[in-house]
Amino acid sequence: MIGTFVTSDSPTAARRRTIAITGGASGIGRAIAEAFRQGGDNVAVLDRAQASDVISLDVRDEDSVRQAFAAVRERFGVIDVLVNSAGLLTESPVQNMSLEVWNETIAVDLTGLFLCTREVIGPMREQRWGRIINIASQLGIKGGRGLAHYAAAKAGVVAFTKSLALEVSADNVLANCIAPGPIETPLVAEISEDWKAAKRAELPLGRFGTPGEVAPTALLLASDPGGNLYVGQTLGPNSGDVMP
Repeated sequence: MIGTFVTSDSPTAARRRTIAITGGASGIGRAIAEAFRQGGDNVAVLDRAQASDVISLDVRDEDSVRQAFAAVRERFGVIDVLVNSAGLLTESPVQNMSLEVWNETIAVDLTGLFLCTREVIGPMREQRWGRIINIASQLGIKGGRGLAHYAAAKAGVVAFTKSLALEVSADNVLANCIAPGPIETPLVAEISEDWKAAKRAELPLGRFGTPGEVAPTALLLASDPGGNLYVGQTLGPNSGDVMP
């Protein structure tokens, strides 16, 4: 499997890799978790959802983040790949948007990503191998009506990822983004039918994607040697909504 192949000089060559996935209990995160499990990796799912195989995590809370990642390290050791997939999507025009709605979106979709990333980069740099995969959105590139708060957060994810890549890539810690288009997930299900119908009409492919169609991109970025030249990039499984 592409997710488990590594070169002989990689520190992960002689052991199973550990993959930590925030927001991994549903949607895109869940599909990515399942793909890595099928490849034979150790997978730690971190999420607000309560389940026996999920490590409790509220990305908005610094203490929760520290405790969750400490639990992963206690069970598996060093985290080799971090997938930041936890997210929040709500709909509101700017004129009517409350500060609470704005702040909550930024806290979950951007600040939480920073807090989780900060937990792993030190050990990754020490072992001179790591992959950080941040789930952004095509709306962070093109914007979206009624979604300015979400688009702003996801644009921040892209810029954060590029800046992080400049800081850590010399230590073979590679940070990249996946910026999906609209995907059939529980988050998108909460958006109005009018918005979704209009968006489908814009897409050259004519349909939304599925989480299983996004997961292979994460496997590629985490693979060795397949992902070794991706540094600060934004890959777009987006049904043609954005064509850079």
